[in-house]
Amino acid sequence: MVVGSSRVRFVAVLVAAATVASPAAAQSVLPRDFPSLETQRESPEDIPADRSPTWRGALEDSLRLLAIEHSIRIGFQDKTRRELGGPFWKDYHRSVRTPQTWGDGDSAFVNYIGHPIHGAASGYIWLDHEDGAHDPELGFSRAYWASRSRATAWAAGYSLQFEFGPLSEASIGNVGLNPETTGWVDHVVTPAGALGLMVAEDALDRYFIRQVERWTSNRVLRASTRMLFNPSRTMSNAAQGRAPWSRPARPLR
Repeated sequence: MVVGSSRVRFVAVLVAAATVASPAAAQSVLPRDFPSLETQRESPEDIPADRSPTWRGALEDSLRLLAIEHSIRIGFQDKTRRELGGPFWKDYHRSVRTPQTWGDGDSAFVNYIGHPIHGAASGYIWLDHEDGAHDPELGFSRAYWASRSRATAWAAGYSLQFEFGPLSEASIGNVGLNPETTGWVDHVVTPAGALGLMVAEDALDRYFIRQVERWTSNRVLRASTRMLFNPSRTMSNAAQGRAPWSRPARPLR
């Protein structure tokens, strides 16, 4: 497949992203226990038996997260837009390569903060579709660590697709065409950082954010605290068409 115009390619990607990330599409595939902020159920026991399989819901919502991330790349990165033209499959094939160095030319902020956040966001998408993953009684038990391990595996797969897959930086923007733009850092830091961030955000939510919510009834302050101290969960909520401050087992009252 050869795309001779960068404009055609640019529009095609945006149309696909808009279709995947549209509120109407999000509403049709949201887990049934999360229909809206105000009607979220309080307990995992309320999850209906006809709910879609975990992997299917997680895949659909991960595609929306992917669409959002690529839309941001196209909208704000000149280097990405410059590489949208040319022979698609040929450039994609040339861009996929085994990294030879640790670094990939990105800043420390992008590699050690940005990538773990987007990895943890995909991990939370998995957890939002896994029965019992947000049970308040789960604590930091063996079941908790098992669920977060599964979420980390999902984040690793999401990261691999984001780097090398058919809807990746390699195919949309041809990252890797220059060997200096590939490195092992993303493949290691994204899933490892995702696990660390999920645990950190869970702890902040459990021991700090809930305390703030006991101190004040101000909805703006409570919502702001949730978003500020749980950025990965905020990003995950946005990708799933929910309010960014949403909590599966704790509606904001």
